[in-house]
Amino acid sequence: MKKSILLFLINAFLFGALVAQQKNNTKLLPSWNEGKAKNAIIDFVNKTTQKGSADYIPLSDRIACFDNDGTLWSEQPLYFQFFFAIDRIKAMAPQHPEWKTKEPFKSILEGNLKAALAGGEHSIVEIVMATHSGMSTTEFDKIVADWIATAKHPSTGLRFVDMVYQPMLELLNYLRANGYKTFIVSGGGIDFLRVWAEKVYNIPPYQVIGSSAKVKYEGNNDNPILVKLPELNFIDDKSGKPVGIHQHIGKIPVFSGGNSDGDYEMLQYTSTRSTPHFGMIVRHTDPQREFAYDRNSSIGKLDKGLNDAAKYNWLIVDMQKDWKIIFPEKKK
Repeated sequence: MKKSILLFLINAFLFGALVAQQKNNTKLLPSWNEGKAKNAIIDFVNKTTQKGSADYIPLSDRIACFDNDGTLWSEQPLYFQFFFAIDRIKAMAPQHPEWKTKEPFKSILEGNLKAALAGGEHSIVEIVMATHSGMSTTEFDKIVADWIATAKHPSTGLRFVDMVYQPMLELLNYLRANGYKTFIVSGGGIDFLRVWAEKVYNIPPYQVIGSSAKVKYEGNNDNPILVKLPELNFIDDKSGKPVGIHQHIGKIPVFSGGNSDGDYEMLQYTSTRSTPHFGMIVRHTDPQREFAYDRNSSIGKLDKGLNDAAKYNWLIVDMQKDWKIIFPEKKK
């Protein structure tokens, strides 16, 4: 009889603890639906931050790295930085009459993006170099800041900075609240991102890693400036991401998040360590609230990552199923 009462009390206690835990979880990551994805994130954070846990990660090693395009904000139908470059070409055109007959600038000015991009990577590099160089870093920062404050997406009508993912903003905050340092590791331009990343993501410039062009120091008249040159310095994409992480951070991440095969090596770099780690892929499955694409997309292609997700135990976050909302709701 006594044994039965004891078992009843133990079970009641365990049930009460489970209910309390479930109630607590509903308060965390409020824009995430209850389920496997949300629970996996919370479980990982709990076990890696509780002293005495076999999976405890010291504060100094709590490094979390996230891709930007398609992971923290949208990326369709073009990377948003490319929209910036297009607007810059239009603004700079009066000073470059030769662009009226020179590709890919001619097609951009005529509104024919398909033709402008027909030259592939060469055309993209030419466009970016023409619009991101020949000025001081300070001048470039102001141009980006002015653009990002008002520029809007061509189909949604939303400002680009309003197309960040609310669930991912909550995840960044949740990780930081538990002692994790959050970094952006993007194929996009490091100088472009650093202008606004702190305001939008609460990630300071020195925790942003991205592709870069060369910069030259000029110290004329005791007024030193850094001038952006039309020469590539580093491409922070695919195998370049682990290299960038090593060079900027000096530690292997324990948490990485991406959305495309461009993030594969970063996720692999994180997930092949022997100590506790977490890899996640944001999968775009919601054509009504955002976009739906993966294996066959020219932007944000996700093929190899899907094939190997189970092998590396990467969490697949289904935007349609796992997220209550996509973009931040405007305050009335």
